[in-house]
Amino acid sequence: MNEETGIPDDNLLTIEQAIANLQSEDLGLRVYAAWWLGRFRVNVPEAIDLLIAALADEADRTEAGGYPLRRNAARALGKLGDRRAVPALIKSLECEDFYVREAVAQSLEMLGDDSCIPYLIELIKNPNSEASADSEPEHPYDAFLEALGTLRAVKAIPHILPFLDHPIPKVQYAAARAMYQLSEPAVADQYGDRLVAALANDDLQLRRTVLSDLGAIGYLSAAEAIGNTMAENSLKLISLKGLLEKQIVLATPPDLTDGAIRVMALMDELL
Repeated sequence: MNEETGIPDDNLLTIEQAIANLQSEDLGLRVYAAWWLGRFRVNVPEAIDLLIAALADEADRTEAGGYPLRRNAARALGKLGDRRAVPALIKSLECEDFYVREAVAQSLEMLGDDSCIPYLIELIKNPNSEASADSEPEHPYDAFLEALGTLRAVKAIPHILPFLDHPIPKVQYAAARAMYQLSEPAVADQYGDRLVAALANDDLQLRRTVLSDLGAIGYLSAAEAIGNTMAENSLKLISLKGLLEKQIVLATPPDLTDGAIRVMALMDELL
């Protein structure tokens, strides 16, 4: 037990204790246990069942109306990779907590089960036309769009396209990322190029977002721009790693693609 926080140290908590804590009356222990089970990829049936049950928990609710336990449970279920969680996660897309919906969309993306596609499409239909760059979005649209792109939801394209002009930049970037993934090669590059152009944004946090997006889609043409972006080298390396992984898949061992060699050289410069 950490004397300052009262939270068990990671190296002292066991799987059995984490599972027991997830059923405790102490809500703090339950929230931490849900995080811990996901962090350490404890993919055992009892843990999965308890995390699924936690998605409907009503006890751990903040004064602002959020559900920390549900959020951690949703994130953990995505990391654990058991598709038995998909129906409960889809149901949780109805939760009033913005951050629960965000965590759920990210986990559904990780689980890769396309049964959630119709539900995500419904959530991106008819976005609030009164939204502005300074307002809070109604939904975590960026998470929904990213999931649809990863899940290859081509049928979502007509509903994604309007988000390319969304007033919130990170939502625009998520739409460009999804459209790159869903488009034919002949037109996909225009969306990759939109993201490359966004690396010049004055806002560091937005540049970080774009680095993540480019790494996720593995857009090779962005390699040099990523290396030159005004951002932390650690984030640029993570982004370039995404490009490299895409090139490794295209290679015929033991040879590397020219793209892989190019990306590795850029990574060496950042180390």
